[in-house]
Amino acid sequence: MTVFPPAQDTGADLVELYLRHIGSGRAVMGRVMGGMAEVRSEGCWIHTDDGRRFLDFGGYGVFLLGHRHPAVVEAVHRQIDTHPLASRVFLEPVAARAARALAAHTPPGLDYVHFVNSGAEATEAALKLARAHGRRTIVTTRKGFHGKTLGALSVTANATYQTPFQPLLPDTVQVAFGDPAELEAVLASRRDRACVIVEPVQGEAGVRIPEPGYLRRVAALCREHGALLVVDEIQTGMGRLGTWWGVDTEDVRPDVLLVGKGLSGRVVPVAAMAATEQAYAPFSRDPYLHTSTSGASPIACAAALATVETMEREDTVARAAALGRRVLAGVRAVCAPYLGGLVTEVRGRGLLIGIEFAVERTVGELLLELIARDVLVNHSLNANRVPRLTPPAVVEDAALETFFRTLADALHITAARMAG
Repeated sequence: MTVFPPAQDTGADLVELYLRHIGSGRAVMGRVMGGMAEVRSEGCWIHTDDGRRFLDFGGYGVFLLGHRHPAVVEAVHRQIDTHPLASRVFLEPVAARAARALAAHTPPGLDYVHFVNSGAEATEAALKLARAHGRRTIVTTRKGFHGKTLGALSVTANATYQTPFQPLLPDTVQVAFGDPAELEAVLASRRDRACVIVEPVQGEAGVRIPEPGYLRRVAALCREHGALLVVDEIQTGMGRLGTWWGVDTEDVRPDVLLVGKGLSGRVVPVAAMAATEQAYAPFSRDPYLHTSTSGASPIACAAALATVETMEREDTVARAAALGRRVLAGVRAVCAPYLGGLVTEVRGRGLLIGIEFAVERTVGELLLELIARDVLVNHSLNANRVPRLTPPAVVEDAALETFFRTLADALHITAARMAG
């Protein structure tokens, strides 16, 4: 039996540490959530310092393989024991093998992989690559989310996050998501000068799913007007939607694909930008044009390689599709008595599911009720009325039934409180 050392600095002491050294806002949030500290995890469970165990249907979409998948953990341990970080002078084989493994599953032609440390860094790399091609107009979608570093924030269309840091990147245009007409007008006026960045499903906007054919039309407009197409699959890719990529259902091949969140089994942080040979050419010619000290580190690439291999071996994408259908049907059944009143809509694709409420305050009430019953889900950063469910593909039947019962109880209490 594995013996875990007792947690240190928990409860009130930990809140005080946050107040002094991390930030008052995060400390207050932690206190509201109960003041617990998470100290251990495995599969779909998180353990806290007070002995509770939480079913994790949140995790901001990063734990498709669950917490600490043994195959990924083993690969990371092995890399730590041999060569965790590289000198950057010689060739590094783990990065090359991880790139080959990932490229085997990207849309045809996206064979070049640039590893970075986070999804926001992947967005930054894509924006710089677009600049290298002379594409200085950036077209993003309203309520899109692509990160919070300065360049990524420029295309994260939410004034709450943007306003304190303006001016951001110039000539950035927002168009409607799901309606290509506005995009067509923008691209026509900026022929051969634009870069379009879009998500297949807007996760942080509350799981907004476009009509079939939308992505195909966006790709066609980019070809027609000479625009570089960047598809952000940081949240939707790596099987989250029940396909390897959100673009797969419409057979779309972007110039650049952004990968993150689940890429490393979330044992260590890693993300990537995959690109076609033509799109990647400026970075390919000059390897020092865009670099990072820790990007493509052996330890991160070992995790990425193990994750891809694990997904192949365990058929994770098919499991996510099948489980996603069960979760969506179950959540819709639980929410059915409240439709047209408390609940506006339940929507989802694969293991990315949103519940839209009529009143914003309902989300906070529901999240607290779920936490009180040992279940975690997430809010949506660009949609205050939508909690988001992103369960792992490793959830077993008993845990799934527990979730449905818990959601039903929490909704019942929340509805009564909102009515009162």
